[in-house]
Amino acid sequence: MARAGLTADRLVAAGAKLADEAGFEAVTASALARLFEVQVASLYSHVQNTHDLRTRIALFALDALAAKASDAVAGRAGKDALVALADAHRHFAIAHPGQFAASRYPLDADTAARSGGARIVGLMRAVLRGYRLSEPDETHAVRLLGSVFLGFTSLELGGGFSHSAPEPQVSWARSLDAIDTVLQSWPRASPGPS
Repeated sequence: MARAGLTADRLVAAGAKLADEAGFEAVTASALARLFEVQVASLYSHVQNTHDLRTRIALFALDALAAKASDAVAGRAGKDALVALADAHRHFAIAHPGQFAASRYPLDADTAARSGGARIVGLMRAVLRGYRLSEPDETHAVRLLGSVFLGFTSLELGGGFSHSAPEPQVSWARSLDAIDTVLQSWPRASPGPS
């Protein structure tokens, strides 16, 4: 029988908090059972297994990041929108490192398509419309933005920039300047052979 008050939503929220405190890899059914002082079997009335729990935390994190990113870019365009979107990612990663890691948990295609991740990609595409890219260049640019957002923040969270000057914020701002320049002068594909 499930413990009174224990719900899937409470488990996910607790798992997201645990991820931020101890790392996403520390989130297991056993760890949450200890946290709620119940047997692991009690959790299985609410989640199927650790994979299901982690998937739900990933979706929770993606929704939270999508909400932050949406708020950040609202009413903005061009470079201003690009910087706001990038900063939303970086600030979320710094404030919620475990959830940021969870947002990269592998999801099946259908789940991913219905997730906050799809909304984030939609926001990236909306920002990129200001740069007038056509397909497939817009998709290439989405992948570039994702790589910069993930790569920089992962290195920063891992201490990769802590042993040299200048401060990471300076490099972050310069990187976004460079990305804006790249997007403004994106190379046009040459026409293929007729």
